[in-house]
Amino acid sequence: MLQTPNNRTALVTGASAGFGAAIARILAANGWRVVIAGRRIERLRDLAESTDGNLYPLPFDIRTRTAVNQALATIPEEFLPIEVLVNNAGLALGLEPSQRASLDDWEIMIDTNIRGLTYLTHALLPSMVESGRGHIINLGSVAADNPYLGSNVYGATKAFVRQFTRNLRADLLGTGVRVTEIAPGLAETEFSIIRFKGDRKQAANVYRGLEPLHPADIAHTVIWAIEQPPHVNINLIELMPTAQAWGPLEVCRT
Repeated sequence: MLQTPNNRTALVTGASAGFGAAIARILAANGWRVVIAGRRIERLRDLAESTDGNLYPLPFDIRTRTAVNQALATIPEEFLPIEVLVNNAGLALGLEPSQRASLDDWEIMIDTNIRGLTYLTHALLPSMVESGRGHIINLGSVAADNPYLGSNVYGATKAFVRQFTRNLRADLLGTGVRVTEIAPGLAETEFSIIRFKGDRKQAANVYRGLEPLHPADIAHTVIWAIEQPPHVNINLIELMPTAQAWGPLEVCRT
């Protein structure tokens, strides 16, 4: 059920699919104006057309600092100021051990999961602090604390997200700006298709025989954190499907 528009705006990165699209939809359904950012303009336009004009598509590559700044400068006045930033864009590439992993894949993950997140945060944070309110939502992962074979740089980038979120909280104490990390476990989106370079069969095997988290689960978690009273900061939410838990430490037997 659509709520009355609250004349508040959020910006969601990686909004062309998966978590980002689901987050944008639930925000719009709850009266938010949403700037939806991503590289696939047609998907962004399709998503924007599915709502009552509360979504504004903003195509750019978050990995490029100048592209971020140029794109933000084009946001229409009616979608300003940005009160909530959802740093959702991110990816994993490959599951090879470090000694066989692609350096190109490592660089793409670092540029997307770390650089892109910091570019958007740095650009939008000053106006939030000046207004005395705002909320940064960073999409992390259980991989931040739980290493597994092939996670190498992906897990390291998510560990950065966790520590960056905590340090933002320290810096922003007393400003009225809130910071939250949402850390999902096994979730079914395009994540595995991208990780396995389009191999849909290999991607589907990741979820065979179980029910993973879905984009709507993450979207509901994000809106819950955002809609807490202003004096409440949700520091971290870690969620997994019931089919997933922590495993034993690996050993090598000779």
